[in-house]
Amino acid sequence: MSANAGSLQSKKPANATLARWKRNFGLFIRKNANATGVKKVLLRIFMYLLIFGLAFVFVYPFLYMVTRSLMTNADLNSSTVHWLPTTLKFENFQIALDLMKIKVYARNSLIVTVLACFGHVMSCSFIGYGFARYNFPGKKFLFMIVILAFIVPTQTIITPLYLTYNKINWLNTYFPLIVPTYFGFGLRGALYIFLFRQFFLTVPRSLEEAARIDGCGFFRTYWKIVFPLARATLVVALVLSVVWHWNDAYEPTIYVQSPGKQFLPPRIKLIIEAANALPDQQQEMLRQLGLDDGEDTLNNAVVMAGATIISAPVLLFFAFAQRQFMQGIERSGITGE
Repeated sequence: MSANAGSLQSKKPANATLARWKRNFGLFIRKNANATGVKKVLLRIFMYLLIFGLAFVFVYPFLYMVTRSLMTNADLNSSTVHWLPTTLKFENFQIALDLMKIKVYARNSLIVTVLACFGHVMSCSFIGYGFARYNFPGKKFLFMIVILAFIVPTQTIITPLYLTYNKINWLNTYFPLIVPTYFGFGLRGALYIFLFRQFFLTVPRSLEEAARIDGCGFFRTYWKIVFPLARATLVVALVLSVVWHWNDAYEPTIYVQSPGKQFLPPRIKLIIEAANALPDQQQEMLRQLGLDDGEDTLNNAVVMAGATIISAPVLLFFAFAQRQFMQGIERSGITGE
């Protein structure tokens, strides 16, 4: 009799807890059982799944690149090693740096990228302001030409460009990559014109009218009043220009042929060729680099290390400018008065 009483007392708290959970769950269901609440919950779940899926698609190549760049040759050939290397081999980065001759070619890429990005920001903002604020004969036709220049790929007009630059003795120099950017042309220049035009359409005309009343001319109004307001759009154009100029390997290889004037991203091809070379050739390369030839060090890990080194500057630049970049993307699509 006492045993049965004890078991009943032990079950009573459990039943009370279960009843409380059922009651709370029923209140939650009754509170959120309307169609609008269900739609909001389902939409939020769908959005989170979509965001995580897209994030994985974009992050996966970078994770694969970094983890592979730290693997030894044994890890690369092991079927049990997929993501985490058993031993971190940072020597792969040093080998990649030596093969790419980082000091020479990174300097060339940096010079062209900085000068070209500065030209794009200054010229495209000025042209975009003209399209946004002033009416002149042929304005719509010229803006259509700008959009057409963005749609047409560079590969289709590379032959006349090459012949033109050859005629004015610009080949094997950096002029074909830098000078056009100061006239709103160059790599994706039409896109930056469009972005600045869209932003300047949102700027109230009253600011410019007040500046003219105070005696400001066209250039002073643009430089002192309007241009500082376009900071977010400027960051967008700057980030895109840096990424595209730094990673561009098509036009530089067409216009620049001297080995000492070439750029860093195309040097990854040399590492790939070294990784796929015959064993005797690899041993000779290792001896030239002053490395031991006991282990097959010229492998895919070195290739991934080179890719990481090339990608690191633009990734760091985007990481610092991410917030302003997203704000500029949001504002560039808004039309004004």
